[in-house]
Amino acid sequence: MSVTTSTFKHVSYLWNEATAASMAGDEVALLIYRSNLLGADLRLTNYGGGNTSCKVISKDPLTGKETEVMWIKGSGGDIGTLKKSGLAALYVERLRSLTNVYRGIEFEDEMVELFNHCIFDLSSKAPSIDTPLHGFLPFKHIDHLHPDAAIAIAAAKDGKRITQELFNGSIGWVEWQRPGFDLGLKLKQCLDENPGIKGIMLGSHGLFTWGDTAYGSYINTLEVIERCAEFIESKTKKEAIFGGAKLQSLKKEDRLKQAALLAPVLRGFCSSHTRMVGHFTDDDRVLQFINSKDLDRLAPLGTSCPDHFLRTKISPLVVELAQDADLSNEKALKEQLAAPFEAYRKMYADYYNACKHPNSPAMRDPNPVVILYPGVGMFTFAKDKQTARVAAEFYTNAINVMRGAEAISSYTSLPRQEAFNIEYWLLEEAKLQRMPKPKALSGRIALVTGSAGGIGKAIAQKFADEGACVIINDNDAQRLEGAKEEFQKKYGKDVFSTVVLDVTSEQDITNAYTTSALAFGGVDIVVNCAGLSISKPIEEHTEKDWDLLYDVLVKGQFFVTQAGVNIMRKQDLGGDVLNIVSKNGLVSGPNNAGYGSAKAAQLHLSRLNAAELGKDNIRVNVVNPDAVISDSKIWEGAWAEGRAKAYGVKVEELPAFYAKRTLLNEIILPEDIANACFVFVGGLLNKSTGNVLNVDGGVAMAFVR
Repeated sequence: MSVTTSTFKHVSYLWNEATAASMAGDEVALLIYRSNLLGADLRLTNYGGGNTSCKVISKDPLTGKETEVMWIKGSGGDIGTLKKSGLAALYVERLRSLTNVYRGIEFEDEMVELFNHCIFDLSSKAPSIDTPLHGFLPFKHIDHLHPDAAIAIAAAKDGKRITQELFNGSIGWVEWQRPGFDLGLKLKQCLDENPGIKGIMLGSHGLFTWGDTAYGSYINTLEVIERCAEFIESKTKKEAIFGGAKLQSLKKEDRLKQAALLAPVLRGFCSSHTRMVGHFTDDDRVLQFINSKDLDRLAPLGTSCPDHFLRTKISPLVVELAQDADLSNEKALKEQLAAPFEAYRKMYADYYNACKHPNSPAMRDPNPVVILYPGVGMFTFAKDKQTARVAAEFYTNAINVMRGAEAISSYTSLPRQEAFNIEYWLLEEAKLQRMPKPKALSGRIALVTGSAGGIGKAIAQKFADEGACVIINDNDAQRLEGAKEEFQKKYGKDVFSTVVLDVTSEQDITNAYTTSALAFGGVDIVVNCAGLSISKPIEEHTEKDWDLLYDVLVKGQFFVTQAGVNIMRKQDLGGDVLNIVSKNGLVSGPNNAGYGSAKAAQLHLSRLNAAELGKDNIRVNVVNPDAVISDSKIWEGAWAEGRAKAYGVKVEELPAFYAKRTLLNEIILPEDIANACFVFVGGLLNKSTGNVLNVDGGVAMAFVR
């Protein structure tokens, strides 16, 4: 039959003949193309999950003779975003000859080091633990994926029988075993005993499929997964999914409200060991599971696929709160959640102590990764946003697996000892130890007002560069859209979120912090940077001018801080408030009564807040810029003209004028202010509050006396 996008209902057929034709003869390029297509469909495999390979004949650079080389996704890669630099290349003959030195499954881990003796391309990626699983199979192209539909069968109580009957023996079966050299030998044995099969199901784990060409492997993979999905759908009775509904979800608006109120409190509990970043989803598949009668039975079982388990921990924490509970009482809420969190930590410690080996790594963070709130949604917490988001994706896939397995049989998870052996595998520990040291602001969440341009954008970029998640905002929607495009291109979707914010609007302030809570779990750093300037002689100042300056600069700073402090207290993690004030808060100048007095009010308000918030470990500090003209809306139009008039110079002469009056003769840039802000929050000044840092090139009149 002719294969088209309409051929498949449960998987995405994405192959483009013209694109593939442009790679004809380059099997490695076709491997990358096939991998990216498979990785683009989360029903087929998760981020970082699965593996793909191809075998080609190449000239040995040492002997000049033709030799078989296997290109395979390297350690820690992701097939959806795979590039050639992410592949490992190995001599197939050398890899297979390692059977001569293999000492048995007790010495499994020592084989990983020996993979390095098989490397063909010395600039390629380090080989992964899956390398022998592909190497011992003879096929030119191989796909190893973690499809929801296939794992549902693999994790079913009688999955082996179902596989045999569903595929009439054309798909083999290998019982659960931790990935490694011995599992590679088991795959070869399965093929030898079942010649002509087109794939192998790994119990509780995933699927191996193959083909003589990249396209042949791609189609075979899709057809096998499609068949699994069709079978599950035919057995699924919608009214009986997960035993049927136990309760109904709140309306979307109410779900988000509850989630935003709860997220900072959960984040505080989950950060008792390491500061975490959160993610929230109320995906329909999640709601169906958490609202079901079978939730209490299935949730404690945990996941089956080792990739799912590594990302989501032994099991989730189910929050026993009424879906419409009043979550505004912070003290009562924390008291209600303290016991289940303590019980979870004890459960995890008991699991560790019962399963540990003499050489096991020390127990890791005992807090949950996945938290389920029936009627509302799922929270996940991890060291950064991407990891938290991916954990949510993995648990959603695990839900799909449980749903399918329950429809065709009954779901079985990994035994706890096997789960432990994966989680605390020495090779996994070594991989964790090789990870880069966290950046200074990793795990921190910052809201910088007025961050679509000028000083605010520079601060947000600096914080993002140093590992923080940032909420980009502005009262100018068009300007905000431009900043969004810029941040998306530079950082990707997991570093920032955007929201329109007019700091004079109570509703906008509430929306901004709701965005931060839902996107990242809360807030740690509040930077009050939004501002405007009006320069007029005293006789020309109007009440409207005065009110606007004080509403934005003083009231805006106060109410943005007030709302941020409310979230920081829920988290109980301390925090930072940085106020971008001005040299004018200390220096008297002409034509500046409204702006200068508002800046003075901002400065003293900062001191007052610092005095009050120390008990919460919330630091409040000030950065005083001067004459930051680059990319600043303040310097557009009347303000620049007013200052130029006041000093008797032309507008275009202002940067040089301001530089010449400083002790250092320097023009001040937005990046200079961003660096000063980082000084306060980067970790070296954690015992500093109520301070003022001038970044003005040196203006003697602005020295703090």
